Amino acid sequence: MQLDESFEHVDVALREGVAHVTLARPDAHNALDVDTATDLRDALAAAAGAADVRCLVLEGEGGAFCSGADLAAFEGDETDRRRLDAVATRLHAAVLTLATADVPTITAVNGVAAGGGFGLALAADLVLAREDARFEFSYPRIGLSGDAGSTWFLPRLVGRRRAREFLLLDEPVDAEEAVEMRLATEVVDADDWDDRVRALATDVASGPTKAYATAKRLLNRSGDRTLNTQLTAEKDAIASLAETDDYAAGYEAFFTKERPEFRGA
Repeated sequence: MQLDESFEHVDVALREGVAHVTLARPDAHNALDVDTATDLRDALAAAAGAADVRCLVLEGEGGAFCSGADLAAFEGDETDRRRLDAVATRLHAAVLTLATADVPTITAVNGVAAGGGFGLALAADLVLAREDARFEFSYPRIGLSGDAGSTWFLPRLVGRRRAREFLLLDEPVDAEEAVEMRLATEVVDADDWDDRVRALATDVASGPTKAYATAKRLLNRSGDRTLNTQLTAEKDAIASLAETDDYAAGYEAFFTKERPEFRGA
C-alpha cells in the first residue's frame, strides 16, 4: 500500500517525516460508516508502514475529532449486528496501528471524541486536546457496551474504579479534566492549535525512531511478562540498538554537547 493513495473519506499529508491523517467527514462529525472506517484503517496502515514516515498524527476535520459509528447508516434493529461488526473490525485495525506502530503516534483531539472516536483518541502514544475538546464514552445512551479498545485503555489510564464510572455514568470529560485523569497529554489553546500539533509532531519525528520503536514494544509487552523476563528483553534490545546510526550520533553528541541529528536509522 502506498502513502500517496487517495482516500474518499480520509486525507493524508506528508511533511518533514510527519504523516498527518485527517478524518474528512466534517458534516457528519467524522462519524464512521464502513467506507470511512475502511479508509481510516488503510490510511493509518500505509502511513505507519512508509519508510519516510517518522511520526503519525490523526485529527478530525472541522469541529469534531470523531463521533463514533455513523448511526445514520444503521437500521436500529437486529440487522445492525453485521453493520456493527463490519465497522468495529476495521476500526479495531486502526486502533491497533495507533497503539503499536513502530513510529510515535499522536491523536490531535480537536473536538468531540465519542463512542468509537473515544477509544481511537486514547490509542495513540501522545494525546493533544484542544481547549474545547470533549471525551465521551457514550455507548450506554444507545444500549451498547463499548469498542475501539475503550474498555482496555480506560482501566490502564484511570484505574478500574474510575473506568467503571465511565461505563455506568457516561459523563462527558472536558479537556482540562482529561489531562488531570491522564486521558490526554496536554490542553492546547484553540489559537495555538495548528502550531502546537505541528511542533510536537516535528519534534518527535526528529528523534531516534528505532529506539522509540524498541521502547514502545518493550512497554507494550511489559504487562504480561515477569520482571526477570522483561529485564532480559531490555538487555537484548538496548544491546542491539548499539548497531544503529542514531546511537552513534547520540554518542558523539554526548561528548560534543551538541544536539544529535537522528535519522531514524
